[in-house]
Amino acid sequence: MNYLNTQPSFDTMTEAIQWLQGKGFIHDFNLKEDCIGFNNGTQSMSPDDFTVEYFFRFEGDTDPGDENIVYGINSDTYNVKGVIVNAFGMYADTLSNEMLKKLSVYQ
Repeated sequence: MNYLNTQPSFDTMTEAIQWLQGKGFIHDFNLKEDCIGFNNGTQSMSPDDFTVEYFFRFEGDTDPGDENIVYGINSDTYNVKGVIVNAFGMYADTLSNEMLKKLSVYQ
């Protein structure tokens, strides 16, 4: 992963998303099994086409369904920056091995 120098901390996903939008991550990306969809599903990018610049993990205090990761994704290939919100744990989306490696927050 290619993280920027500082990784701020937020109490809510909304705060993280608003901060990312202020940094130019304005597109709403959709996570698919082996790619990221954007432009209302008309385009997609493979794991080789993007980098994860930021991620913020949120753990629900009482509900495991509240466990999410907010990603700040950049694609120099397509000249777009955007946000993905994905659950982790048992509620996570099914992803290919390539996508799992690319989005892993433990590298």
